[in-house]
Amino acid sequence: MTDIEITQKVKAEHIREIAKKIDLKEEELEYYGTEKAKLRLDLIDEEKVSKSNLILVTAITPTPAGEGKTTTSIGLSDGLNHIGKKSIVVLREPSLGPVFGMKGGAAGGGWSQVIPMVDINLHFTGDFHAIGMANNLLSALIDNNIQSKTRSLGLDPRTVIWKRCIDMNDRALRNIVSALGGKTGGTPQETGFNITAASEILAILCLCSNLENLQEMCGNIYIGDTFDGKAVYAKELNASGAIAVLLKDAIKPNIVQTLEGNPAIIHGGPFANIAQGTNSIVATKMGMSLGDYVVTEAGFAADLGAEKFLNIKCRKANLSPKAVVIVATIRALKYHGGKALNSLTEEDLDALTKGIPNLEKHIESIQSFGLAVVVSINAFKDDTKAEKDLIYTHCKKLGVPVALSYGWADGGKGCTELAEKVVAAAQTSDNKFKPTYDLEDSALTKIEKICRNIYGAKNVVLTAKAKRQLKRFETLGYAKLPICMAKTQKSLSDNAKLIGRPENFDIHIREFEIAAGAGFIIPICGNMLRMPGLPVTPSAENIKMDSDGTISGLF
Repeated sequence: MTDIEITQKVKAEHIREIAKKIDLKEEELEYYGTEKAKLRLDLIDEEKVSKSNLILVTAITPTPAGEGKTTTSIGLSDGLNHIGKKSIVVLREPSLGPVFGMKGGAAGGGWSQVIPMVDINLHFTGDFHAIGMANNLLSALIDNNIQSKTRSLGLDPRTVIWKRCIDMNDRALRNIVSALGGKTGGTPQETGFNITAASEILAILCLCSNLENLQEMCGNIYIGDTFDGKAVYAKELNASGAIAVLLKDAIKPNIVQTLEGNPAIIHGGPFANIAQGTNSIVATKMGMSLGDYVVTEAGFAADLGAEKFLNIKCRKANLSPKAVVIVATIRALKYHGGKALNSLTEEDLDALTKGIPNLEKHIESIQSFGLAVVVSINAFKDDTKAEKDLIYTHCKKLGVPVALSYGWADGGKGCTELAEKVVAAAQTSDNKFKPTYDLEDSALTKIEKICRNIYGAKNVVLTAKAKRQLKRFETLGYAKLPICMAKTQKSLSDNAKLIGRPENFDIHIREFEIAAGAGFIIPICGNMLRMPGLPVTPSAENIKMDSDGTISGLF
């Protein structure tokens, strides 16, 4: 069966029954139908947060063969519940861009899924729509102030860096000219759209601690400069209150369930290649307030999602995972070893051996933070015993525990070996993670430390434009902010074609963006874009609905 066919055969429990499993009262839920609800922020208990076990799931460098990080996260949480632990999985919300683009849905797979899968992959509880509206309200207020003859701040339209957003892959909106149509249409200017998953509003939502903090962070958004060079912020447009009001419900984490009826919290959804790639601080702390174990994932591989999870999110929230799971598949490792995509199901120990250095590099990166690592091999039926033995032997040499994960086929019971090894790692770990860089480092030094220690790069090369932008941001007082790299997810380098574990490469910074409200600097590497395009054959073409509303093709 396809993923959606599996979910359609499972009868979901009423969300109040799921809430009871983590000691939530019915009146503490804000219902969105019978299968999903929102949770109030006052349910977060910092004392309980400090006692809970946070488990981060990351992965090797993604390949077209797929790795199954979300599937593993859900299976692991179900597996922990199978062995008697009170576990909650905390995930990001899917963006409609990938759902209708290349990747498809993002609610797990097989028998390790969160439901209602269709709702989660589509409009869910409306969080992304609220974020888009908040983002675009600020755009409207900026344009209105530029147009005003009596209340203008003197904002130079040529310096405005704020972009509109839409939760869809639409390459035609990357670079546009707005406000055509004469005087009543406003002041024409070059601008563009980001995908909502790259919006600074979403980044703020995921990094704020409460409504008051949300409003303050929104006020600190840097917009552009006046004609005489003075920086202009959203609070000077009196915009932060209205933006926060649009987000008053979106800030509350959403509770749903796994196919096995275990609780799942889903909230926020920044991409890890062009944003910080993790769910919200409030969602993670909510899970840790309600469960003894919280399994969460960070987007793409350890060089992107995990690095940002630790250096940005955990530093801001004062959190530290007890263990980190690195997901790999034998197929993907063979791909990194040079084997053709159409022959990955064939046994090939040589290709597997050549691909394992990619896994090694991600293990080294996580160990550089001082954290315990467990390798999870997301198993397929065509993986051979010799291939499995090879990975077990290699991980044993590295002193890293490894487990086969059968969450796709068997749900939680297929992940009990992984669950046991994660518990063992968590119980022996008392280290707080060590960041890659100090906030007192210069912005360039921070970037160099990420590129050399996490990616394995030799040098960092900035264009003349990037140098000018960085100097401007440092002048504005942002030198001590964390770094949020925008880099291809397909390689440890900034060249998507360099698979495996490349060496002696440079990282090229094309330009910078600033997310002053969210609190980080964004170096944009190579040809990365913050508005993706659709593939030749989008997933949207396969999605259908019959006369009774049953959906197919959403996976």
